[in-house]
Amino acid sequence: MTTTGEDAETARGGPWWWTRWRSAVLDVGLAFVSALECGVEGVRFADDAGIPMVAGITFGVMAGWVLLIRRRWPIAVVLVSIAITPAQMGYLMGIVGLYTLAASELPRRIIASLAGMSLVGMLIVMFVRVGRSPGRANLDLGDWFVPFISITTAIGMTAPPLLLGMYVGARRRLMESLRERADSLERELQLLAERAEERAEWARGEERTRIAREMHDVVAHRVSLMVVHAAALQAVARKDPEKAVKNAALVGDMGRQALTELREMLGVLRSGSESGPVRGRSVPLAAVGAAAAAAASRAVGDEGAAEGPCLSDLDVLVGQSAAAGMVVELSVEGDSRTYAAEVEQTAYRVVQEALTNVHKHAAGAKTRVRLAHRGSEIAMQVENEPPGEVSPSAARLPSGGNGLVGMKERVVALGGVFVSGPTEAGGFRVSAVIPAA
Repeated sequence: MTTTGEDAETARGGPWWWTRWRSAVLDVGLAFVSALECGVEGVRFADDAGIPMVAGITFGVMAGWVLLIRRRWPIAVVLVSIAITPAQMGYLMGIVGLYTLAASELPRRIIASLAGMSLVGMLIVMFVRVGRSPGRANLDLGDWFVPFISITTAIGMTAPPLLLGMYVGARRRLMESLRERADSLERELQLLAERAEERAEWARGEERTRIAREMHDVVAHRVSLMVVHAAALQAVARKDPEKAVKNAALVGDMGRQALTELREMLGVLRSGSESGPVRGRSVPLAAVGAAAAAAASRAVGDEGAAEGPCLSDLDVLVGQSAAAGMVVELSVEGDSRTYAAEVEQTAYRVVQEALTNVHKHAAGAKTRVRLAHRGSEIAMQVENEPPGEVSPSAARLPSGGNGLVGMKERVVALGGVFVSGPTEAGGFRVSAVIPAA
């Protein structure tokens, strides 16, 4: 098998221009046999040319060793074999040279030209040699014998090595092309695997973020109300025992609801991680969202709300905030209608998180919740006035700083617009517009 490109450079282990020691040994052996052949034939060449025998043998040996450079300069080998053909030597050199030339990457016109020259030279030499043969005079073979033997010998010495070399060269190029294609495919597959791993890691990160946002939206509001009621309970425990008992009951109910929601979401996460042996498998967000939505719906008292919170639950949500001591007003504009589940859940979560932020940062501030049903969209706005004087017993709710970010991500994911910021009067406003489709 052959190597190409960078692999060919790194695979070189032989001397000079040979890629392997085995190739070098083969060429040295062929050159030795060729030199021996040409040296033997140099004896007859010296007799015919009338030169000293040593000169003829030396010339033949030197010409035969040219086969040593067949891989580096195949054209030179073929030209030398053609040049010494009239001396009736170098037959092995001609055969091996033509094979190497045909198997090389040289242009076809050069190969055809040199092969034609070799064929013509061999034809002329054989015609002369057979015509002058002493044994022919004793045989009556006719005039066809000399041309037939000359043409047959010339074609037999030229065509087989040429065709074999062309076949080997074509096969080598095909193998190199297939190997390069396989290497390219392997690199592409490796790149695709790396990209798939990156996408999977990104998807896992996005899913973790969404699960965290879902848990924040579902649980944070209820826990915030628990803290507010606990602060109120602390303030009225001695002055108004009946109100304290009522607040304690509310805290207990909301605590149980929060625990139920947490257990259901964690149960989905646990069952998802145990459902398959794949390491690093992420839990489907739809399952977590469904569990969280169902838990939130049961928390607000909706028996069949397996599909999650909806806009009809805003009255209950506002009532919970009012029960915690917030002065909150809800106004609805336009004809109410049913929207897609994702749209209604996102609108509910925006209002829920906005009210939670009022509990955290503006306890006791008057708040207005507006909901507008428009032709192709639904708009909501939660605006609170500046907070009044905070009593020492007021609840101090921690803030993670992710509420506004989560609301914006939810709204933008549905193609809506989200705006939040302080008002001129010193309060805070959260506005969102979500497409109805």
